[in-house]
Amino acid sequence: MNFCAIVVAAGRGVRFGRSKQTIDVAGRPLAAWAIGTFGELSELEHMVIATETEHLSEFEALAARFAPRLRTRVVAGGATRQQSARNALRTVPRSCDAVFIHDGARPLITAADVRAGMSAVAPGVGAVIATPVVDTIKVVSKDGRSVVRTLDRAELWAAQTPQFATVVDLRAAHTAAERDEFEATDDVALLERIGLAVTVVPASGENFKVTFPADRDRAEALLRARTRETIAAR
Repeated sequence: MNFCAIVVAAGRGVRFGRSKQTIDVAGRPLAAWAIGTFGELSELEHMVIATETEHLSEFEALAARFAPRLRTRVVAGGATRQQSARNALRTVPRSCDAVFIHDGARPLITAADVRAGMSAVAPGVGAVIATPVVDTIKVVSKDGRSVVRTLDRAELWAAQTPQFATVVDLRAAHTAAERDEFEATDDVALLERIGLAVTVVPASGENFKVTFPADRDRAEALLRARTRETIAAR
């Protein structure tokens, strides 16, 4: 299938303390790391980036610099992540059969994991990069004081991005969610909601989301180490 990459980079960074998609991390704007990774995938020809209105021209420049081979469209995001993904999905070229949606605040995604996710997609079947949960998870009462129950850790995985689906399936899922005024925190939840299957693709390494300032420092250290390894291998 012919895939289009979608990068969602329209958040306000409330928990980070400021808009974070263009902060410097290891010598690049945060979102530019994922954009650069997607630009190196020979399977891709198209990318859509959803960002805040004030950042449209900035992301056009980032795409031209870090993924010059790709035909990129930059569109305005929405009030929520789901709305931003929907705005981007509407502009995916007709030549694309499938998409993957990635958070611009996850700079450590690897080409190998993207390819693994793409290979898992089929009509009626989506995919998500994920990792097994290592902590014991408690369901807590609404007052935040009492444990209601303990979940079986063996059944729990933490969903990451990219998340993958055919264009037809994901558009149908978003249309149903918009009709029913349903909001989810990720894309495959919308696929699940309309009865489609979702395959878990285990992440091969670090792929965390930069949410707090300490995450930025951790990401910088890992990206600098990865860059040194790449240079040494040449």
